[in-house]
Amino acid sequence: MLEHGGNLREAAQRYGRDDWLDLSTGINPEWYPAPAIANNAWHRLPEPDPALALAAQAYYGAPQMLPVAGTQAAIQALPRLRLPSRVVVTAPSYAEHAHHWAQHGHTLRQVPYDALDAAVAECDVMVVVNPNNPTGATVPRGQLLDWAARLSARGGWLIVDEAFGDTGAQASAASQGASSATPEGLIVLRSVGKFFGLAGLRLGFVAAQPALLDALANLLGPWTVSGPAQQVALAALQDSAWQERMREQLRAGGQRLQNLLAAHGIRSSGSALFQWWPEARAEDFHEHMARQGIWVRLFSKAARGIRLGLPPDEAGWQRLELALTLWTKEKP
Repeated sequence: MLEHGGNLREAAQRYGRDDWLDLSTGINPEWYPAPAIANNAWHRLPEPDPALALAAQAYYGAPQMLPVAGTQAAIQALPRLRLPSRVVVTAPSYAEHAHHWAQHGHTLRQVPYDALDAAVAECDVMVVVNPNNPTGATVPRGQLLDWAARLSARGGWLIVDEAFGDTGAQASAASQGASSATPEGLIVLRSVGKFFGLAGLRLGFVAAQPALLDALANLLGPWTVSGPAQQVALAALQDSAWQERMREQLRAGGQRLQNLLAAHGIRSSGSALFQWWPEARAEDFHEHMARQGIWVRLFSKAARGIRLGLPPDEAGWQRLELALTLWTKEKP
């Protein structure tokens, strides 16, 4: 399996401490307060609750949505729904996309964001992470819909991973207003884990044409989302007051994080939930922060850099600032 953030057990084993400030995931550090779960949710088989799909459609503005056990489930399944195809995946981006498209007979290319428009004519499937994880790069919604139309005209797909899209200014690519269906060839992935801080819930949604959603549901099988997860997510998706407060809070936090890094000579990009920068001494920075009990995300391959998320409280901010000050002093 690929390496991801949040691997605190590995950190504890390597460095022998248990007082970690975990900034490695980009997940909202203030999670949605889960309501009490009905007792029968632990007893009954978790048949899909139609109210959950309707709440997701209202929240994301999509005509149809399929609940899945985290967008990871869809990422692993979608390559199995196509015959061998020419696939372009944005680079750098969430590595699981390229990893799974490469495993099912497809021809894979990874393409930087500024070359995507030219690549549309040379592929059958394009995967765009928007906003991008880890860099925060974005593609305008209109451009995405144009690419989807060009691909679908020859039976292709545009997959847009909007896992970090809840705090952005632009509408989801899945949002179709009064339209009764998602455009042909467009598949949009949304996550409950990032913005709502509920990664342990393992819940996401897929927007697409009904026939494709049916095929995906059949491939994933029955009872994919637990009963408790459905109840918690339904409350979160309908709580507009919490959502609005949290968007403002996270945007302020993201700006504070970018400003803090800039004060220590680091020019970063990202989103309201994380910042990223190409770091020539990425391993050294990661090691330095680990020695301070701060776990950040190291990218050591093609996209060498560091990504870190928001501290959960003022003590965490102060701890991060001290570690950055020490790093600045230690640099040659």
